[in-house]
Amino acid sequence: MALSHAILAVLSENTCSGYDLAKQFDGSVGFFWKATHQQIYRELAKLEGKGVIESREIEQTGRPNKKQYSVTESGLAMLCDWIAQPSPVAPTKDELLVKLFVGHLVPLETMLKLMEQQRALHQDALKTYHQIANQYFANPENFSQAEHFQYLTLRNGIHYEQGWLNWCEEAIVSLKSRSE
Repeated sequence: MALSHAILAVLSENTCSGYDLAKQFDGSVGFFWKATHQQIYRELAKLEGKGVIESREIEQTGRPNKKQYSVTESGLAMLCDWIAQPSPVAPTKDELLVKLFVGHLVPLETMLKLMEQQRALHQDALKTYHQIANQYFANPENFSQAEHFQYLTLRNGIHYEQGWLNWCEEAIVSLKSRSE
């Protein structure tokens, strides 16, 4: 997946400025596709150059004018074509796993501390996902089709974090048993 697809996904939901897109990105697809605001702005310029998005300038009083972006028909077609393509299994790139792989090089307490920090991070992420579920997805039986698909991505995030927490607990117990 390219950043362009993530941007088209967000813009397919509504028209917005680059700033608003970056903020929405952080609170939606940003949970599973990271990008800086600078990367987003660069990609917006590329997408506009390809004709898959368009912008119109909005005049503002006392502030610089802003661009409002929307997906064109060709952009929507590009997004739909991409959706229909099979998705490969994403390769795992995780700094913690590399550290754990060579964890024997440092004191056991160092690795325990890292694992406990990781557990706390995943507990926070899971808490955030549950808050989103409670706030926006409390009644799954009443969802529109779009909400249903968004809910399924949220459920994946919840399962992902629960899996990490289960593994963190297993690793912490295992490491503690080595220190006894």
